[in-house]
Amino acid sequence: MEYLDFEMPIKELQDQLEKCQIIGEESDVDVTATCKKIEKKLATARKDIYKNLTPWQRVQLSRHPNRPYTLDYIKAICGNTFMELHGDRSVKDDKAMIGGLGKIGDQSFMFIGQQKGYNTKTRQYRNFGMANPEGYRKALRLMKMAEKFGIPVVTLLDTPGAYPGLEAEERGQGEAIARNIFEMTRLKTPIITIVIGEGASGGALGIGVGDRVYMMENTWYTVISPESCSSILWRSWEFKEQAAEALKLTGTDMKKLKLIDGIIKEPVGGAHSDREGAFKAVQNQIIDAFNELKDLSDADLVAKRMDKYADMGVYKE
Repeated sequence: MEYLDFEMPIKELQDQLEKCQIIGEESDVDVTATCKKIEKKLATARKDIYKNLTPWQRVQLSRHPNRPYTLDYIKAICGNTFMELHGDRSVKDDKAMIGGLGKIGDQSFMFIGQQKGYNTKTRQYRNFGMANPEGYRKALRLMKMAEKFGIPVVTLLDTPGAYPGLEAEERGQGEAIARNIFEMTRLKTPIITIVIGEGASGGALGIGVGDRVYMMENTWYTVISPESCSSILWRSWEFKEQAAEALKLTGTDMKKLKLIDGIIKEPVGGAHSDREGAFKAVQNQIIDAFNELKDLSDADLVAKRMDKYADMGVYKE
């Protein structure tokens, strides 16, 4: 297990507990009482630390190297029913954007999301979760396929942003994202969107227009990363914590601003501390959202979605 800087008190207690258990196993000394005391302190420390996380600490948790990614969720939720689909039928298959058909129970869904890598090799293969225009065009192709066959769409957001390279701009990065946003607003099938990690800028919004939008507890969703915001406002990355606070990027802030529909509670310690618990929470939210949307007509579905986004940002004195 890897620990973040603010989790070090937990690591120290965990190390003490392991040493205590080893002493008990290797000698005749009864360490039961001592172990229980450390376990109690550990439980208290975990509760106190994760109950009072700052926005920047939630950003750190969203990037935790052990945190599950899109394919982890899909494979856990759909099992062997998931069939990945490839290519935008124009340029190539973007490995940073994955999608395909899968089932939850007897209901089919079209799953689409950004995929990051686990080590240096796979991070390069997945382009660090930053999709090119062909990735967004692949996503749109799959959404249109889902619409044709009446299959609901589930999008899982986890990206530091769309790929900002010269070749991406040459192939129409901005147009591809704008086209997706336009087409998603009028897609005649339910769209359920969940932020499972980083939700940065247009890279996330390119597959983020949904009838129901949820954020996992330790994720963020905003127009710019705290580091980039800090570098623009203060000409330095040192003020990233203040930037994270000012951006109002947490699920609580987004819910208060009525930009999302709900927050999915994570296991104590983050999704990586209890992956099965996180997978189950996401699955349950998808099922609940689908049950709310499945009986709406196509016309009502599109009208409500458009109204939802038209009402965002409306201000009355």
